Amino acid sequence: MLDRIAEFFIFGLVPLVVGVLAVPDLSGAAEKTLVGEVTYRERIALPPNAVLSVELADVSLADAPATIIGQRKIVPAGQVPIKFEIGFDRTAIKPGRAYALQARITVDDRLLFITDTRHQVDPLDGKQQTVVLKMVAPATEPDAASLYGQSWLVIYIDGIGAIADPQATFRVSQAGKAGGKGPCNTYFATASVEGQRIAIGDVGSTRMACAQDVMAEEKALFNALAKAASYRIDAGKLTIADKNGRDILRFNAAS
Repeated sequence: MLDRIAEFFIFGLVPLVVGVLAVPDLSGAAEKTLVGEVTYRERIALPPNAVLSVELADVSLADAPATIIGQRKIVPAGQVPIKFEIGFDRTAIKPGRAYALQARITVDDRLLFITDTRHQVDPLDGKQQTVVLKMVAPATEPDAASLYGQSWLVIYIDGIGAIADPQATFRVSQAGKAGGKGPCNTYFATASVEGQRIAIGDVGSTRMACAQDVMAEEKALFNALAKAASYRIDAGKLTIADKNGRDILRFNAAS
């Protein structure tokens, strides 16, 4: 009888033990880390309350916002070179797509440095990255009078690049209206200007159909206008930037 009980416990427990040992630990199996440092060329120190933000983004689609795969904020940033690590899910990285690092340094939400060129990376190759930022020119208070009533010719649209033909225009009135001629359609919008801040909303247009590439330019123009956050005017050129200080539209003053 004792032999049968012993046999039960021995052979009854073995499958349980084997079952526990056979289950792998999958925690963190898909996690990957991208490491690097951020620096700039100017020989100046950062304020003690500077903040560094770094993002790993999918930038495959030129006419759509970048998709953030991973990000890291360092508070306080310290002094350059500033080390960073970004954790991300390696299964989010797909073959044939383009990925880039985007970084900026701010103080009290005021932009000091930013990536002004695409820093493309392979997130899975394990290489340490060095991201060089560009110093943002000190903001000067624009003269709103030089913005109002002037017809501006579109020469650059974010996601498209330089624009030559068909010519598109932009105009802002002191009454809070904006609009112009797009690559295909006439468009109209509301505009709010306060200091160097600008907000453009309620963008609408006529509904003519043009060639596919022309319609893509027009869609990018309208998308960029909707992201407008600040502007500056220098030597007869108007530049509109988004909330991160990145130039998204550039214009020449029409003669």
